[in-house]
Amino acid sequence: MKNSILIITTLFLLLFGTTQLVAQNFNLKKNNYLVLSKNIQQLKPVMLAAKSLEIEEDKKYGDFYIILCGKTVNNIPNNPDFRALLNEATKQNIKVFACGISLQKFNISQDQLPKNIKITENGILYGLQLTKKGFTSITI
Repeated sequence: MKNSILIITTLFLLLFGTTQLVAQNFNLKKNNYLVLSKNIQQLKPVMLAAKSLEIEEDKKYGDFYIILCGKTVNNIPNNPDFRALLNEATKQNIKVFACGISLQKFNISQDQLPKNIKITENGILYGLQLTKKGFTSITI
């Protein structure tokens, strides 16, 4: 009987005693964000949100990624407004990506794009992979 109580108590402490440790580790990581967008017009409001989060979270603020997918990639080449926003995003340490599948679908080559935009082969897959790594994500 004493052994049963000792075993049950030990198991209880192991199971519920380590959950606090896991929660503490989770709270120590930085907050990373991902916006998957099908509308290039949303870039400015997204950047404003990123700036607010950076101020609000201070040292807990991590990475901020924007992935542009779908027909909105047509609005990237030769677009001075987009280039200005992209430069502003770069200054804010926001990483902006274009979906390679979307670029292929709309026959846009890499040399038509600004140099400071990154290309990911599959924007949706990359977004899901980042979400699995703990990024908070939203699609707009």
